[in-house]
Amino acid sequence: MKFVVDAQLPRRLAVEINALGDDAIHTLDLPAKNRTSDASIIEVALAEARVVVTKDSDFVDSFLLRGEPEKLLFITTGNITNNDLIHLLRANWQPILSMLSQGDFVELSRTALTLHS
Repeated sequence: MKFVVDAQLPRRLAVEINALGDDAIHTLDLPAKNRTSDASIIEVALAEARVVVTKDSDFVDSFLLRGEPEKLLFITTGNITNNDLIHLLRANWQPILSMLSQGDFVELSRTALTLHS
């Protein structure tokens, strides 16, 4: 599965996703780097069939109103260390992939993994 990680999340998250065997880029890998607009992130996600990984609720609004991006992994952990975020991602990676193959909107919090329908 392919992913694009939004600017509010650490580049290490994309590195970890790649280490787990999937394909991830971070906004720092895009031409405008962390100044890449939400619209441009959605364009990349649509053009390359990537799941948007974000903490930004604007993507949730866009997903619910326009169906863009097509797939979304919404991180709702609040303030969390990068190490704790990476650990949480690793611990939930296979269930995340399974849920994304079943649906289009997955939410990861500190205590739950939710597939929204």
